[in-house]
Amino acid sequence: MTEPTDPRLHIIETYFECCGFDHTFLQGGTSVYLWNLSREFAARGHRVSIVTPAHGRLDDLRARYEVEDLPYEDVHTVPIVLDPQVWRGFPAEVSLELRTTAHRIRLDGVDLYFLADAYLNQLPDTFYPPYSAKGNDLVFFKPLVFQMDSVRFLRSWFGDEKALVHTHEPYYHYLLPAALRDDPTKLVVSNVQSNMPITKKVYAPKVRRLFEVLGVDRALPAPDAADGLPEAPRQYQQLTHLHYDYPPDHVAIYDLTAEHADLIDFLSEGQLDFYASFRDTPFEQLFARLPISGVVRRNAHKMFVGGCAISDEWLGMDPADVDREKVLGGLGLDPALPTFFHNARYAVHHKGQVELVRAVDRVLTEGLAANFVVRCISGNGIDDPFFHEIARRHAGRLHLEWERVDERRVFDYAAASDFCLFPSKFEMDTFLIAQGEAMAVGAVPIATDQRGMAHFRHADGPATTTGFAVNRSFAEDDGLLTAALADRIREAVTLWAEDPDRYRELARRAAAVARVFTWQHCADLHLAAFTRLWRGEPAQLPAERALRHGWWDLLPEERLTPDAAVEHGDLAAYERCAPLDGAAARRLFHAAWQRADFAACERVVERLPDAVPEEDVARLRTRCAAPDDGRLTYRLPHADRVELVVPAPHDDTGARALPDVRPLTSVGGGEFTGPAPDRPGAWLLLTLSSGRVTWDEVRHG
Repeated sequence: MTEPTDPRLHIIETYFECCGFDHTFLQGGTSVYLWNLSREFAARGHRVSIVTPAHGRLDDLRARYEVEDLPYEDVHTVPIVLDPQVWRGFPAEVSLELRTTAHRIRLDGVDLYFLADAYLNQLPDTFYPPYSAKGNDLVFFKPLVFQMDSVRFLRSWFGDEKALVHTHEPYYHYLLPAALRDDPTKLVVSNVQSNMPITKKVYAPKVRRLFEVLGVDRALPAPDAADGLPEAPRQYQQLTHLHYDYPPDHVAIYDLTAEHADLIDFLSEGQLDFYASFRDTPFEQLFARLPISGVVRRNAHKMFVGGCAISDEWLGMDPADVDREKVLGGLGLDPALPTFFHNARYAVHHKGQVELVRAVDRVLTEGLAANFVVRCISGNGIDDPFFHEIARRHAGRLHLEWERVDERRVFDYAAASDFCLFPSKFEMDTFLIAQGEAMAVGAVPIATDQRGMAHFRHADGPATTTGFAVNRSFAEDDGLLTAALADRIREAVTLWAEDPDRYRELARRAAAVARVFTWQHCADLHLAAFTRLWRGEPAQLPAERALRHGWWDLLPEERLTPDAAVEHGDLAAYERCAPLDGAAARRLFHAAWQRADFAACERVVERLPDAVPEEDVARLRTRCAAPDDGRLTYRLPHADRVELVVPAPHDDTGARALPDVRPLTSVGGGEFTGPAPDRPGAWLLLTLSSGRVTWDEVRHG
């Protein structure tokens, strides 16, 4: 007997916080995502279960909902092996004695299972342990206790029932895929909600002990071998928020999830693309040398985009109902002026808010006639006096607020605005609902050209763009980003005033693009992948993805193209599909030069020395000069910024050393100069006009 064309799935959502059905329980956006997606699955006729901690709030739940106490009691011990370098003064292993119970609420066709015990009931107000608990308070392991409890509950309560376990954020589920791997009735989909560093690690002896308790027979990955990357680029990674070094007795959580999950779910195509290679970032070269890049390649066929969405409630409100004069006038602003809107949590580096406020100050000080409504949401207010100083300086043009307000008020702000500002940095955004919300009501975006925001199409060409783009940033207090934002704001005001037809075209296009991202669409994407997995159909790696990331060994020979080989500066790959003649060599050289991939340039010259013009070879080999007069000169016409990164001396204390970053001075024409390094091992960090960030050696001579 064959399964019907559209099988009824049993989808089990599990995460540390799944309380999006009740705003009084809400802590983060993942809860909202899970609840909306679960309801949509249930509306399609699928069986949906959610497994989450009760967080000590069962009494509150009982006051609002019908809570069923289930016949489930699990008395067990969770042994935690402690890292002695972190948990000083604690024993080598602690045993957490637990009695876990389960409770159920049935709501909108979804079964919500709440697990409760001595650890899961802690922190009822914040749910999440503060980072300060690490090394000081065992409540830090509350999320780990939930992993153990949820594995035991899934095994016991659902037994041999076939189910697809959709589990979220690797840090909160790194035990689950391996623990369920040998159960033929449980399929596991790992969802990457945020761009945590892909090399984030946990103490390996702790994982090994918990695997032993769970009966998981899986060897942990070996410690990373030496990758040969020089010290300066390695130390600099800490400033990018993309990578941190760990001791050899730690294991990467993405390794644990990716190797054992059946599928890996991402919120946007750009997020998936970013996580696949960290292309054009300061981390790209190091990533390619680390074992985790092999993990990505081996499991690339499992990666798919399940998407994210804007709420039905937001999309159901009509911007035509908003009284612009009342909204802006009520904030002390002039409704006749073009208005810019920013709405994000207060996270100055992640959200680019320092650069945003600097740019606003710059254009208003110049006399630009415009309004700015800037929301930096924080329960504790904005602690940087600079923000308040700028707001006071430009009263009547800049409204700054930080309070949490109801959605209708935020909607009114967005609908009363003409543009929205989202200069996010460090590729930490994976979808950015707030930008989509503002665009959906017609606000034309000015936003970073981040991969995780590319689906909003503000960085497209003129025929399809929804707005304006600025290059992405991996630097704190980035002067280039501030300048670019100020330029785009001026351009936007000019467009609004002088070409209203083009402005209206962009506003319509922005709204149309954003309104595609519904929970119905998100459910469609998920169910397409889930159904294939349920039926046992093998996941396939799209050839386009393999071409983009240079995974030639994962491609059929006939799919390799000269264009892809040129993009990666790969001579051997080029010769597999086309003759390497003089024209091809020049094409490879110039493409590599534009990427500042000078090693690829040298390979071309070595292979066909007469094919590349002499002046191009000279430009390649004289780009950096550090003569004996103590000055360093660097020449690259398409560099916007050149920084000298000097490694810090080794520190025997084991503390993470930060390098000395020294910007070179631009003297025009793509030439930069500054004092030569006073310590060995310095490298140059290049920010290109394309937005690519890469490394170059300091050459002497």
